[in-house]
Amino acid sequence: MPRRLRDTRVTGTFFLLAAATLLACQAAPKDSAALPATKTQDPSRHFLGFDRNDYPGDDAMKVLRNDFAFTGFWLSPPPGEKLSSWRGKHELLRSLGYGFLPLYLGPDSSKVKGASAAQKQGENDAKKAVASAAAEGFAPGSVIFLDIEEGGRLTPSYHVYLKAWSEELRRGGFRPGAYCSGMPVDEGGGVVITTAADIAKDSHTPGFTFWIYNDQCPPSPGCAFPSEPPNPEKGGIANAVVWQFAQSPRRKEYTARCPAKYAADGNCYAPNDTKHAWFLDVNSGSSADPSVPKPQP
Repeated sequence: MPRRLRDTRVTGTFFLLAAATLLACQAAPKDSAALPATKTQDPSRHFLGFDRNDYPGDDAMKVLRNDFAFTGFWLSPPPGEKLSSWRGKHELLRSLGYGFLPLYLGPDSSKVKGASAAQKQGENDAKKAVASAAAEGFAPGSVIFLDIEEGGRLTPSYHVYLKAWSEELRRGGFRPGAYCSGMPVDEGGGVVITTAADIAKDSHTPGFTFWIYNDQCPPSPGCAFPSEPPNPEKGGIANAVVWQFAQSPRRKEYTARCPAKYAADGNCYAPNDTKHAWFLDVNSGSSADPSVPKPQP
């Protein structure tokens, strides 16, 4: 599954205080009310979804549909790969009733250097994301989540990249989302930050839809599949529409106190996957299809 680069600075001491503070200060996406609600959006319910880098197979997706309402869908190659095995599967999965988390891999900050280069790179990546989403048949207005693998504060050049990426994505008829860390990082001097907060507070990148990861227990329940999934905001970020609360393989430094345990091999498997054939990450969503922008009350 995806790499996590800088979350080693997360401290349990700061977590509860930081999460409460950030819940109060997050800004709601400014344009999330532009599209009408759909039948998949029910504010009284939350839904389980999963994501993994490798497509598990057509037969597997039929089995996993018994446990999950939505699935991740790589528009670009996932980390460390040259191709996406999800390509060409959108129509089949839609016919099975899945909602989606369309993903496009963002660059490491070490590869985003200088404002001019970041601007060009953001525009080029967005054009590729738009072309891939359109080719798969995703509807105009769908959210595409930029996969940001680093935790903590992003560099100034990365913010230039995000601005260019989000603007070009909108020009192509889609909406910007971010898959990013919701785990507080202690920067010292009483300053605590999350990647989600860093993006949300940037006035040049308004309207991002947030899919956050936070597998630390608590607040994560661990490798769990509750009949009443938790509100994504309980992951620590207000207005998050998806919370990835379990990862495969588990990160021992964050999951030792999880009430729901992972399998012996350290991975998480769906209840209907009795043979443990497809390890995965588990998410809770405020909609059965997070690719549809969440309307404001």
